[in-house]
Amino acid sequence: MAKKKPVFDPDALVLTKPQILDFCDRVLKKWNKKPTKNANNILAMNAVKTSVIWTDDKSLKAIWSEILNWTFELLYENALAQVKNDGDWSAVMKKLKSKK
Repeated sequence: MAKKKPVFDPDALVLTKPQILDFCDRVLKKWNKKPTKNANNILAMNAVKTSVIWTDDKSLKAIWSEILNWTFELLYENALAQVKNDGDWSAVMKKLKSKK
């Protein structure tokens, strides 16, 4: 009997708590290079990190799945707004491709 192939769901969080905390630490390391400039960001990221530490895995997956979903939606809406402002979809696509 063939296994059913899992369906890809970009909104479902599959990262572990340690992986999320590692991401937070990498961002903090970057921002700590200019602590005065990034003081508010560092404070906020430490709050995020603390909330990840204290949140149970089931809630963490639910919350971060929503964040991922909102992120994709916001990126799409932001790209549409840029096209509306610039009037040039090809320029927006070129910028998106250069981010790879």
